[in-house]
Amino acid sequence: MNLLYTDVEEQLRASVRDLLGDRAQPSAVLARCETDTPHDLDLWRTLTADLGAGSLHVPEELGGQGASVREVAVVLEELGRHVAPVPFLGSAVLATSALLACEPTTEVRDLLAALGTGRSVGALVVSLATAPGAPPPPTVEVVDRQLRGAVRSVADAGPADVLLVPAGGTLYAVRTDQPAVAVTPVVSLDLTRPVADVRLDGATGTPLGPDAAVDSALWTATALLASEQIGVTQWCLTTTVAYLKDRHQFGRPVGSFQALKHRLADLFGDLALARAAARNAADTAAADPGGDEAKLSALLANSLCSDVAVHAAQECVQLHGGIGMTWEHPAHLYLKRAKADQIAFGTPGQLRQLLAPLVDLPGPR
Repeated sequence: MNLLYTDVEEQLRASVRDLLGDRAQPSAVLARCETDTPHDLDLWRTLTADLGAGSLHVPEELGGQGASVREVAVVLEELGRHVAPVPFLGSAVLATSALLACEPTTEVRDLLAALGTGRSVGALVVSLATAPGAPPPPTVEVVDRQLRGAVRSVADAGPADVLLVPAGGTLYAVRTDQPAVAVTPVVSLDLTRPVADVRLDGATGTPLGPDAAVDSALWTATALLASEQIGVTQWCLTTTVAYLKDRHQFGRPVGSFQALKHRLADLFGDLALARAAARNAADTAAADPGGDEAKLSALLANSLCSDVAVHAAQECVQLHGGIGMTWEHPAHLYLKRAKADQIAFGTPGQLRQLLAPLVDLPGPR
């Protein structure tokens, strides 16, 4: 096991960071959040088609980059650092991971190619709050070969043209251009990752494989979301340190006050611990996908990193003083992303409840 970043991972990080530095500045993200098109699909297509970030963990024989989820984790770190409004989690992580858990039929290969190159956007039709380890509630059923039902709070469903829908023990690919498919945006706490309600009223779909692929995708996403939370934490800490060095009070920088130094030092220690857990989760998910060690690492990392990210965002808002409380400053975007990530794929309490039996400990009460 090697928790350090490889040279290839650092080069990938530099490419993604350069792109996001040009196209996802805080002012641009803030402006886009107030429009009817919160997702930046032009940035998404550049990220997938030009950088190949949409197919990193897809094997080469299936038309992907042949890397692993370690590289996906690096991309998520940078996306979290910029709270970039792209459907990476829904399409490149959830939908792609579900497809990889299916038999590589022609339909699966075609979908992987379309999602990986940015020609299509996919979404796995489960609630963003669904925890791994248990099947999602059967809210969609198959009636006379048609799909009927509704699922609430689906991540990145708004821009998706392909929905992966679990129903009746099977995973179906459903095109959103059918009259029987309704995707309705709902008000989301996280403005940079909108969610939508999906309703199917007699939609037709292509069967891809057993719906066990959904749980496989949820475990992968649970592990990788920890890396996004690391990016959020890193931005909050770096930005707050820079502000406290620049802000003066009583004739000296605010950051020279000992009480504030201690708070930042504590946050730095939390970040170091959380980064180690997130790297371990990505590494074990790459080495032993679906294994007990990978599940343990994913639960540990996500439950730890989500709390650290929320704490970092809260400190960022408070230590920025009055400006941190305004809509014009991007700190609120990071606080909202951190809070939304904290309940994605299960709350920290739910994840620790799943973690307890894996380490022979009683669960939280």
